Amino acid sequence: MESAIKSSALKHGLYLGILMILVTAILYAVNLDLMTKWWLNIILFAIILTFGIVSALKSRTLLNGLITFKEAFSSYFITIAIGVILSTLFSILLFNVIDPEAAEILKEKITQASIQMMQNFGAPESEINKAVAAMNEQDQFSAQNQLKSIAWQLLVYAIIGLIVALVVKKKDPNAIN
Repeated sequence: MESAIKSSALKHGLYLGILMILVTAILYAVNLDLMTKWWLNIILFAIILTFGIVSALKSRTLLNGLITFKEAFSSYFITIAIGVILSTLFSILLFNVIDPEAAEILKEKITQASIQMMQNFGAPESEINKAVAAMNEQDQFSAQNQLKSIAWQLLVYAIIGLIVALVVKKKDPNAIN
């Protein structure tokens, strides 16, 4: 049964990765400004979580309704890890090989959006200048920084996955402890 779970999680992860790649490609083609919107990140976060949860639930179904914590977490995490990694690899390719100019345009747009947000919250000009200087020093679209981002994302999703696995797990009531 272990291979059925891994196969299902792999399939869901590939679907998630393809969906995330398509979203990135469509946003790139239609309007880069959309990539700077805070609500887009919330929607993408919800989509990623949904895929992980569905994968864990599907694994429980494959195991006739009984799944251990480890199996539930593994199914959830494999799905998310594959999806996030595929999406990030596409972003690295897009913004470092195919169109590095788009990365510069996006960086400028993100900086402007951050300045606007900080001004709306009444941040002092000195703090805004410090934030802008820090943003200009960092290339968030470099392959190295995007790979670091994967690690942080996977850590956050893993913590959430622990909670999901606790909810999804179901012991055999006839099993001897």
